[in-house]
Parts: sequence; C-alpha cells; structure tokens
Amino acid sequence: MKMIVAIIDPGRLEAVKEALGEAEVYRLTVGDVQGIGEEEPPTEGIHGMKGPVRLVRKVKLEVAVNEAFAGPAVAAIARAGRTGGGRPGDGVIFVQELEDVIRIRTGERGPEAI
Repeated sequence: MKMIVAIIDPGRLEAVKEALGEAEVYRLTVGDVQGIGEEEPPTEGIHGMKGPVRLVRKVKLEVAVNEAFAGPAVAAIARAGRTGGGRPGDGVIFVQELEDVIRIRTGERGPEAI
C-alpha cells in the first residue's frame, strides 16, 4: 500500500481529480495549504527592504492506494498537475509506504480498507 501526497497549483485541482478518476482512483483528501517552494514568493517592500512576506497558496492531495494503483495515480497527478508554463511552482509528489490502514466503520485492515 502507498500513501501519495501531492502539493499542486490550486488551478489544476479539477484536472487532477478528473485524471485520477480516469485512473480509477476515486478516494482522496484535499486541503488548502500554504508554503514556499521553488517558485519565487511574492515580495513587498517593508521599510525599504525587500523580501518574502507571504506564503504561496497550494492544494494538498492525500491518496491512499493499493500497489497496483500507485503508478497510474502518480502518473495522473504528474500529467494533470503540470501547468505547462515551464516555470517552477507546479508542485511535488511524495510516495510513501503505508504500513497499515484501518477502516473505522467496519474494522477492516490493510488493502481491503482502501
């Protein structure tokens, strides 16, 4: 089992959700996050000094999948998350081993709980 965590541009969320659906991945968690990555954060002058003063808004996706769905899910996110501008800021995907999953309602564990 794998946990896929992706930080993407908010404008690409609908395209990523559609691409995941095409890869037969329908369960995901989405949250608004802020951070600073490779893209240059907005700057403003404060008392004559310039520097980063605010974080960049992104969307964080968390998707737990069985092994067979990991590759297609990552490919779908990478493809649909790309803005096409060739600039930093499209995001990042982390793939982690998932030790266990427990469905609270039924008590199922492991791959069956996903």
